[in-house]
Amino acid sequence: MSIFNIFSNQLSAVIEWKKPKANVIWWKYPSKRDEIINASKLIVAPSQGCALVYEGSLVEIIEQEGIYNLKTDNHPFITTLVNLRQNFESEHKLKIYFFRKAQILNQCRGTPSPIKFIDINYKIPVELGLNGNFSYKITNPKYFYTEIIGETDEFEAKTISGIITERILQLIAQLIHNKKYSYIEIDGKIQDIAQDIKSEINVEYQNLGLELTDFRIVGTQFDEATQERIGRVADISADVQAAKEAGLDYVELEKLRALRDAARNESGLAGAGLQFGVGMELGREI
Repeated sequence: MSIFNIFSNQLSAVIEWKKPKANVIWWKYPSKRDEIINASKLIVAPSQGCALVYEGSLVEIIEQEGIYNLKTDNHPFITTLVNLRQNFESEHKLKIYFFRKAQILNQCRGTPSPIKFIDINYKIPVELGLNGNFSYKITNPKYFYTEIIGETDEFEAKTISGIITERILQLIAQLIHNKKYSYIEIDGKIQDIAQDIKSEINVEYQNLGLELTDFRIVGTQFDEATQERIGRVADISADVQAAKEAGLDYVELEKLRALRDAARNESGLAGAGLQFGVGMELGREI
């Protein structure tokens, strides 16, 4: 061993999470046995927490930022760490994790596949796409470690964001069905839908140690086929209203249309015959 290595091993080691990546929310301190045993300080930066895992069980958590002296501080986390490392035989038995306490903000998501439902009023199939964003945070590190992390050394925000997005889509489809929303109501109900989904997610995910702090739907879109169906429904609705104002029902309006189209038809006797037939039929009914 070089003189430099001997000297560096005698220096006090510091356990800390330096320059955390923006997308990482849970990180294992990559220590060897000697580094933990000889460490003299634990640094927990603002918006960070620290978890102590021994033989696969999370035994202590520290969430208060600060610099902790492993020789003099009387914090339960420090006391437990000092006691455990005295009998520390392997880096596989004692692990120190840091986690992000701050919110994971503005996770922008769109529907990877459309939400499909049958419109309650018009009985047409609808394929709805949504764009939105949400924020969340770890509220119970013990549940989060037990239910999600396990033995993972590094966990990224995008993994949780994907899990939340998938559940949001399922809940939106259920909510549209249960509330019996028609497609024409959805844009006006966006805030209500978002609030209901946020509440439902938080009920479900509290046992995972997560809280959805914000959820917003910022845009809706329908696929081309749905837009065509909606266009036809809108045209028919407008025609029905126009017929009512003219004192006709929709069937009579369609017959007048047929008469108009026949009049425009320049195919000779066939057009003339159609004009005569429709005219006679309409004359009898009116």
